[in-house]
Amino acid sequence: MKKIAILGSTGSIGTQTLEVVREHPKELKVVALAAGRNKQRLREQIEEFHPALVSLSDEDKALELKRELKGTGVEVVSGMDGLIAVAGMEESDIVVTAVVGMMGIRPTMEAIRRGKDIALANKETLVTAGHLIIPMAQEYGVSILPVDSEHSAIFQSLQGEPREAVDSILLTASGGPFRGKSKEYLETVTLQDALNHPNWSMGPKITIDSSTMVNKGLEVMEAKWLFGVDYSQIQVVIQPQSVIHSMVQYIDGAIIAQLGTPDMKVPIEYALFYPERRKLSGRRLDFAALGQITFEKPDYDVFRGLALAIEAGKTGGTMPTVFNAANERAVAKFLHGEISYTDIVRSIEKCMDAHKVSPNPDLEEILATEQWVYSVLD
Repeated sequence: MKKIAILGSTGSIGTQTLEVVREHPKELKVVALAAGRNKQRLREQIEEFHPALVSLSDEDKALELKRELKGTGVEVVSGMDGLIAVAGMEESDIVVTAVVGMMGIRPTMEAIRRGKDIALANKETLVTAGHLIIPMAQEYGVSILPVDSEHSAIFQSLQGEPREAVDSILLTASGGPFRGKSKEYLETVTLQDALNHPNWSMGPKITIDSSTMVNKGLEVMEAKWLFGVDYSQIQVVIQPQSVIHSMVQYIDGAIIAQLGTPDMKVPIEYALFYPERRKLSGRRLDFAALGQITFEKPDYDVFRGLALAIEAGKTGGTMPTVFNAANERAVAKFLHGEISYTDIVRSIEKCMDAHKVSPNPDLEEILATEQWVYSVLD
């Protein structure tokens, strides 16, 4: 019985992780859950999965929940301290980090210190602090198992092959809802347009990131740390059908790819049971019905956010934090109707242009850089 803790249990990845748990009740047990403000959904999860420890980021809602659960034996904590407590819970074997944003860094580090394997769905952790996280995981003998569909595909395509045989990583992207559109068209995009992803069902923030292709830029930076490759070895390929989730090319020219229907439960289950596979219900890929798989080059001019991400990653130091924090704040503003769609990437570029890079930041400097970005944009 593998015991799991989930950070971000009421979000898209968190709820799908619980769907995987439902399919394997004799092999997976939920011992801790952390959520943001959705007390009602967390309460429903508690009643179904019976964790010993739960957390809400909202302290008032956590106090309400604590009163409601009095006498049940469930411990309720809150805020960042609560998130860290769930991440480091002694009983867990693996921590699914599915919170959105840089708030995932501290709890991920706590989980590593406690010797927990990490099922990583929070890409910002490696984007901003990969130079801290990867050596730390190696020091504590902890596995970081990617949950993003693209990174899971790369991870699966690397199995049984020596890393020195890797020539390049081919990171696929659907192209989002605005593939093939012009810069002029992007100026007209509404919130509803941007939330209408053609293939994937995700939370609002990551859906917007996918539409701008900022998400793919973050994935490029994450892949650099996960797989120990140089940026020159990572190539973004547009694959509109979202059937090939990513590929690895080897030094002999052979390419190994992972294919399947767009279903996040597949990479989640693979991370939870690695190195074994388990049966999973769901739609199977029908090649005859699919008919064709097509490929395109990304348009770095129209999707300026992708180009800026690669620039930030190559610059290194605090620049990836600037890129990520600026995007987080700008997307939040767009979701609240405060700025236009194209202002998201303009905000990122504004902060990158104004930033003086620190080459090897510690955690406090990373978090201070995040606050600096917020001061620029607010």
